[in-house]
Amino acid sequence: QVQLVESGGGLVQAGGSLRLSCAASGRTFSNYAKGWFRQAPGKAREFVAAMSASGGTTSYADSVKGRFTISRDTAKDTVYLQMNSLKPEDTAVYYCAARAGPISVNTARYDYWGQGTQVTVSS
Repeated sequence: QVQLVESGGGLVQAGGSLRLSCAASGRTFSNYAKGWFRQAPGKAREFVAAMSASGGTTSYADSVKGRFTISRDTAKDTVYLQMNSLKPEDTAVYYCAARAGPISVNTARYDYWGQGTQVTVSS
């Protein structure tokens, strides 16, 4: 089992930045691919960014490319999502997830999920 706890969400004005953190405990987090997803009210959960277990491969949704960056600190078993140039349409609950397999953009392929952290971007 892997337990994931997100933090760092909040209220920010459009154009601002936030950094989300996802701290892992349990099994060796470095063995898992990591992903960030988000879910806005009334919408399905969608892919935001992902990183392979090795850290050598990353993937981003087109809507966040060039603005968001996924990174990790293996010593702290933590994955981050740096979000810059935030837009009101980025408002959502953000979730981190982990899977014992290759990087994936598919929510159904992830085995472990955090509880989510709210990000609200005001215009």
